This record gives sequence, structure tokens and C-alpha cells, in this order.
Amino acid sequence: MTATDGTAHGGGAGDGGTGPDRDTVAAVVRQWRAVRPDLDTGPMEIIGRINRCAALLQQAEDAPLRRAGLSRAEFDLLGALRRTGHELTPGELARETFSSGAAVTKRLKQLTERGLVERRGDTRDRRVAHLRLTDAGRDLVDGILPDQLAYESAVLSGVDGPRQGELAVLLGGLLSQLEGRLDALRA
Repeated sequence: MTATDGTAHGGGAGDGGTGPDRDTVAAVVRQWRAVRPDLDTGPMEIIGRINRCAALLQQAEDAPLRRAGLSRAEFDLLGALRRTGHELTPGELARETFSSGAAVTKRLKQLTERGLVERRGDTRDRRVAHLRLTDAGRDLVDGILPDQLAYESAVLSGVDGPRQGELAVLLGGLLSQLEGRLDALRA
């Protein structure tokens, strides 16, 4: 099956109602093909599905994180501090978590107020802060991470192990490409 014959790649009538020809993006692609058959909608089939998956995952709000009163972005900050194993500046945290400086500052304020992160001023430059997890922050991350990984495994349970590996490799390749080229594409 091809992107130009009216069906999506893979899946099909015998797949029990799942697969790429039965999702919401497939319907959008069919509509575009009907009104603009001259356009190659192949990229939309990939980017549209990635965007839709991301939106659905964000709507699910990561149940273990929600129970702990954390957003995904807050957990990402705590996780960066935990996995690096050393203090980080707000700028380093922004780079580690692909966040803006303003967003990191706002989240750090909340996490500091909750007693999960502590700041230490730089002895040579008062403008620089060094951040680290408190014992409570480390315990929280260590307690949530196994539950979060189990939750993520459950989310992916409809994709068998080998295909998960293939998907991880394909997405890793796309991510590497985008990280290296996206700024140039925006210009």
C-alpha cells in the first residue's frame, strides 16, 4: 500500500480496526487528498501522527506524576537534577529539559517552595544560582520513577517489544536530524 493509492502505510482491514488507515490523521489525509490530490500528504501522515500522539499523551497527564502533584515539566526538572548527579544552574537545567529560561525559573520557584529543590548562590558571582535536589526531592523522584516507567510501559503495551525498539530507533533518527537542522528550517 502506498500513500498515493488512498490507503495509509501498513495496517488494513484485517487488523481489527487499528492501524494507520483507521486513525484520525488518516481521515484528515483522505480529506486533503479529495480536495488537493496534487499534493503529497506523506509528510502529514508522519508529522500529524507524531503531533496527535504527543497531544494525547499530554492529555493523559501521566497518572503517577498527577498523583504526586507534579506536572511533566516539573518532573523533568527534578529528573535532570537526579540523573546528572550534581548541581546545575538554571541555564543548564533549561538546556537539559529543552525549556525556556522563564519556564524553568517559574517551575524552580514552585519546586523550591515545596522543599524539593534548594538553591545555593555562587561564591564568585551572585547572579548565578546552583540548584540541587533536597533529600525529599530525591526520594520523590526515586519513588515516582518506577511507577512512571510502568505507566509508560502500559501506554505502549499495544506495540510489541520488537516494534517498540524499531519505533525508538526511527524516532531517535528523526530527533537527531531535527535537533541538528530545525533552526535552519525556521529561517
